[in-house]
Amino acid sequence: MSAGSAPPGGTTPPIPPPILGGSLSPQTPAAPQTPSAPPLIDWPTLRAAATAVARRAYAPYSGLRVGAAGQTSDGRIIVGCNVENASFGLTLCAECGLVSALHASAPADGSAHDGASLEAVAVVAGDGEPLLPCGRCRQLLLEAGGGSLLVDTPAGPVELKFLLPAAFTGADLARRQEPTRRETP
Repeated sequence: MSAGSAPPGGTTPPIPPPILGGSLSPQTPAAPQTPSAPPLIDWPTLRAAATAVARRAYAPYSGLRVGAAGQTSDGRIIVGCNVENASFGLTLCAECGLVSALHASAPADGSAHDGASLEAVAVVAGDGEPLLPCGRCRQLLLEAGGGSLLVDTPAGPVELKFLLPAAFTGADLARRQEPTRRETP
């Protein structure tokens, strides 16, 4: 029987119930809803990209080369590596390079804030084994992908919100910002 045709006996089959939420009413039949599929993440490809970019890291002081690879909401793979500095405080983690690459690859029309976000991130050492982002990088990744960003760990992917509970966000700024006071001369 083809779609839309009546079965033998001439009656139309009932509309199936929706898969997710909603309700069916005889007056307004609803089309079945399909669940939104989780993003398809090719973790081996992300890890391989992170391992490859780790080879380009500049790590003359620690000797720890780190690579990060992320999959964006529009399906691109972007990468970043650590860049050390003799003044250790100026060292850039691989995740910083990754988030920078995300913004640098945003549309040229300046709509970076409406552009793609990170959906999944793999961070590895030069040997290809996973590393968890430091606290600073977790905060940076939060703004680039949100709490549902998947982070590769030795035990498997974990949502960032579980690795950074009670995170500081833009909402905290809005609630705590003091009114601007103008000084009078």
